[in-house]
Amino acid sequence: MRAATTIKHRFTKEKFHRFIFGTREKQGVGRQTVVYLLLICIGFVYLYPVLYMFSTSFMNRDDLLDSSVKWLPSTLYLQNYIDAAKSMDLFTNFCKGVLIAGLPTLCNVLICMCIGYGFARYNFKGKKLCMGLLIFSYILPSQVTMIPTYVLYNNTGILGTLWAFVLPALLGNGLNAPIFILIFYQFFKQVPKVLMEAAAIDGAGHFKAFVRIAVPSAAPAIITVVLFSFVWYWNESYLTEMYVQGLSTKSVWTNLVIQLKNFDSAFQTKASVGDTATSLNESVRMAATSLTVLPLLIMYFALQRYFIESIDRTGITGE
Repeated sequence: MRAATTIKHRFTKEKFHRFIFGTREKQGVGRQTVVYLLLICIGFVYLYPVLYMFSTSFMNRDDLLDSSVKWLPSTLYLQNYIDAAKSMDLFTNFCKGVLIAGLPTLCNVLICMCIGYGFARYNFKGKKLCMGLLIFSYILPSQVTMIPTYVLYNNTGILGTLWAFVLPALLGNGLNAPIFILIFYQFFKQVPKVLMEAAAIDGAGHFKAFVRIAVPSAAPAIITVVLFSFVWYWNESYLTEMYVQGLSTKSVWTNLVIQLKNFDSAFQTKASVGDTATSLNESVRMAATSLTVLPLLIMYFALQRYFIESIDRTGITGE
């Protein structure tokens, strides 16, 4: 009788342990609860500013002054977006921003893919030294080379033009290019060598094997690099002002991020006299911020599935 009770107690204890902590094949309820609570807390930290931004952007002046209105505005006041769009010259600066971020991104993808493939597939003298210099160039802060780079661009005549971003990207020295080279390097290392050997047997040269086999299989890495590069170029206001805009307020090359940075002065300049003090408020600023980040949010939502798959695949080590 006592043995039966002991066995039953042990069975109940093991079952409870599996229910809470799970097994190797399945997570328990307790572990899942902790994981989801952590994800909710971390997600709230990131989502709170975004939700506050969109909520405030639809409030009118009465909602801003009403202490009872916290998250939900009394009405969807769209005039804030209209005023912000006019002040930022939305369509023109959006198209310029796409060019400033898109062209260097395209160059980054093409050049970094070629460099990463060369590092992954070929052995040559000084390869380890080149990899060390590549990693060192990524670790080196951009502030250290900012003044020499400015002088170089000024002497070569590309300061204040789009070439200040495009030309370095064509030479494999674009914004955060070393990390993109390492992403392609890691990805191309996992491509089976037997595919390249089979292509060589069929008469394909180095370039044809790269174009026909390596590039089509590198779609996940390409999506990852495109997203990261475009976002970093889009959000880079300081280097854009220094190199592309050339520290000139009359430069034609500007984007929405720079317009957001100078939004208060631009809004007051375009506002009618006598109405400036009452027109500029927190809702209009949040509307301008929403218009600036909205293209990136749409791009992330559209490519979310491919982006997650790309991150998973580019982190796998191959043969």
